Amino acid sequence: MTDGSAAGVPRQDDVPPLDPRSLRGLAHPLRVRLLGALREFGPATASALAGRLGESSGATSYHLRQLAAYGFVVDDPGRGTGRERWWRAAHRGSRVDSVTEFMRHPDPEVRGAINTLLYAQAVAHSEELGTWLGTMGEWPEQWQEAFDVSDYTLHLTPLLARELGERLHALVDSYRDRLPEAEAADAARVRVHVHAFPRHAD
Repeated sequence: MTDGSAAGVPRQDDVPPLDPRSLRGLAHPLRVRLLGALREFGPATASALAGRLGESSGATSYHLRQLAAYGFVVDDPGRGTGRERWWRAAHRGSRVDSVTEFMRHPDPEVRGAINTLLYAQAVAHSEELGTWLGTMGEWPEQWQEAFDVSDYTLHLTPLLARELGERLHALVDSYRDRLPEAEAADAARVRVHVHAFPRHAD
């Protein structure tokens, strides 16, 4: 799940919910990365995605076709020439309305798929943060001062935790259209990760 996606936090507009079938179709680490790249960076070929992700073009081509079979990506016929096939994401994001529903599903494949998807998302977040930390010195000082890595411990009920998540996502969404045209040259893609989970006291 990427841009616009959130486990357990319902979203609107171009972010359809996953069902058991689509969940099984997405639950592969490379497919998660492919879909994330298309959503963040726009249309691309299997070869271009292979170069970006450090995979073989055969692997990216196969998994793009699988993503297409489940409705996550579509052809972008307006790009490329000849045999060059371009792909684009079909939606801005995906969402899971109820992780519990999938974790308690009678089909073990569905239960395994939600675990695969969540772990793949966690790994992707870790890699993105690691890349930023490794390249932070290459960015202007303003960006080095603007980045944030924070964590908090709160005592909440499940209801309050859900409310917190919904308010955080609403706040992030409120920044989507705030960029003044005059400042566009100073803008960059900014990744915002949100993780909220309970921990035992011991």
